[in-house]
Amino acid sequence: MVTRSVLLGLVVLVLLSYVPPGRSGPNAYIRKAFATCWRLHGICKQKCLKPEEYHILCDTTFLCCVKPKQMPILTGK
Repeated sequence: MVTRSVLLGLVVLVLLSYVPPGRSGPNAYIRKAFATCWRLHGICKQKCLKPEEYHILCDTTFLCCVKPKQMPILTGK
C-alpha cells in the first residue's frame, strides 16, 4: 500500500515538471498573477507607461513598473 502511494507521488511530480511556466500560458489571469512584482503593486513589462516608474528588474528583460504613489520611501543617503 505504501509503495502504491509513493509511486503515485512520483508520477505526480514527474507530470508537474512538464507543465510550462505560467508566463507562456494562454490564460491571461495566470499570466497576470506571475507578472506582478514589488509586493504585488507593480507589473512586469518591457517598457513602463508614462505615469509609471521603473523600480527593479523582474528578470533579465522585464522592468517592474510601479505607480509613483506606491514607490518605497527613500531614507538616508
